[in-house]
Amino acid sequence: MSAPMSTPSPHAVPSTDGAALRRSISNTLKGSAGNLVEWYDVYVYSVFAVYFESQFFSAEDKNSTMYVWAIFAATFLMRPIGAWYFGRFADRYGRRLALTVSVTMMATCSFLIAITPTAESIGLWAAVVLLFARLLQGFATGGEYGTSATYMSEAALPGRRGFLSSFHYVTLVGGHVLAQLTLLLMLTFWDKPQISEWGWRIAFGLGGVAAIVVFWLRRTMDESLEQSSIDAAREGKAKASGSMYELFVHQWRPLLLCFLITAGGTVAFYTYSVNGPKMIQSAFAGDDPMTGTLINLGVLAFLMVLQPVGGWLSDIIGRKTLLVFFGVGGVLYSGYLITQLPHQHDAVLAFLTLALAFVILTGYTSINAVVKAELFPTHVRALGVGFGYAVANSLFGGTAPLLYQGALKTGHVDWFAIYVTATIAVSLVVYVFFLTNKGPNWLDGTRR
Repeated sequence: MSAPMSTPSPHAVPSTDGAALRRSISNTLKGSAGNLVEWYDVYVYSVFAVYFESQFFSAEDKNSTMYVWAIFAATFLMRPIGAWYFGRFADRYGRRLALTVSVTMMATCSFLIAITPTAESIGLWAAVVLLFARLLQGFATGGEYGTSATYMSEAALPGRRGFLSSFHYVTLVGGHVLAQLTLLLMLTFWDKPQISEWGWRIAFGLGGVAAIVVFWLRRTMDESLEQSSIDAAREGKAKASGSMYELFVHQWRPLLLCFLITAGGTVAFYTYSVNGPKMIQSAFAGDDPMTGTLINLGVLAFLMVLQPVGGWLSDIIGRKTLLVFFGVGGVLYSGYLITQLPHQHDAVLAFLTLALAFVILTGYTSINAVVKAELFPTHVRALGVGFGYAVANSLFGGTAPLLYQGALKTGHVDWFAIYVTATIAVSLVVYVFFLTNKGPNWLDGTRR
């Protein structure tokens, strides 16, 4: 028998209580700020990759682009490990402390990348340092997703969980927007050689500086895990809390469900939001890099604004409806996006093509955090959400940019489109047959 569910936390009070609502919003904003900075640190790599590539690898090496994206993919191998470590930590000692540690680690690694000497100075060691720092960031990100998704879902009030927890992806996408905005500002004042030589270092350094502010914010937000649970863990009485044995033996069904819910969503997210902007960047790379950057900034800002709308809708029509909308749309539209967007040289049409993909994607991104949090009891929630997400994210999400680059290199982009479509289709089956719009869930304390 699995461990009993913890008593609902004090924050689970009626949404008509104005003081409770203000406190919930305050905690949501503090949690979101840290998420924003961490994901800026993640995306500044993909946004500036084309600029710092020559600083870590020889300019004569024709495979340098593949190496850059291989390092991007390799960091995802650390996410399940980070999800296990920080998930276990958060389920035993609290969400707030785990989130504070993860953002500190991200900031340290951003500073390290910013000051790393070039390959011309230290040879292969430049790439080694880059890989090391990114692996540590992957470890921290693995902990950030599950713990922040859990915290923001727990901190949100019943009846408004979809809307408030959607800010998890507002700030996740917001990190990408900030990275694009940083590039836009640099392109306004500097030319491409200057950004390649030293501008990218400023971009990484900014993420480290911002984390200092977030460190203070996270230390002041409320803890969503009950003090009695934290005390029991410290006294060695909560053996099931954050336990992999508990997760795999007694909670394997929600863990498998979490994995399958994530698979299609994460491959779509990285295909649409990482590969998509790269397609636009390449299409306008000639003498007009500013146009491509402006399109990407605008369309990513659009995706960010869509998240609360999706979360609000889910509170009214249910989570399953939005997920099915994403699944059907993703199956029908992914092939067109992947094969046609790279050849779109009209700015308005390029924007609209990717914007429609983001409308579809919002059916998943706006609510996936709360959907997963509702699957698990309190004592393994951060671990279950984080680990289930991280494994699927590593297999299907982080590899998407690398697979796309490989498809481009071999001339088989259509194969990549089929792969993305098929993965989304598998998750669609799960959305249709294994999820419900209404019913008991662990966050409300109604599932036993």
